[in-house]
Amino acid sequence: MTDQPDLRHGESRPVDTNSSVVVDLREYKQSKDPLPVTFHRRELDAILWIYGRMVGEGEWRDYAIDHLKDMAVFSVFKRSGEMPLFRIEKNPKLAAKQGAFSVVNTNGMILKRGHDLQQVLKVFDKQLKLVDK
Repeated sequence: MTDQPDLRHGESRPVDTNSSVVVDLREYKQSKDPLPVTFHRRELDAILWIYGRMVGEGEWRDYAIDHLKDMAVFSVFKRSGEMPLFRIEKNPKLAAKQGAFSVVNTNGMILKRGHDLQQVLKVFDKQLKLVDK
């Protein structure tokens, strides 16, 4: 409701520099803030499968997911109050170069990087070793 009279078809309202302009909020948000990078459903399923296995083995206990404007990060913790043991990162800017996915340890060293998440997550597969008695 406004205090302005209704306009008939073809009439125009005089330009007033003090008048408000109506802006669609969705269009404004999309133009100002690009959507954050997220993990797709299949990617998250693969990560959570590894996470569940490691929780079952007692090695991991907590996780956090961060969706930033330039990357998505799945952080894994032994205890929730500590630094993450590992970070599984998705950085689309590197997709054409070294690969969008990487696994980073606590010290910031990249353990594995690649284009296929399943291959990158193989860094968590344990090799069985023969032990002599």
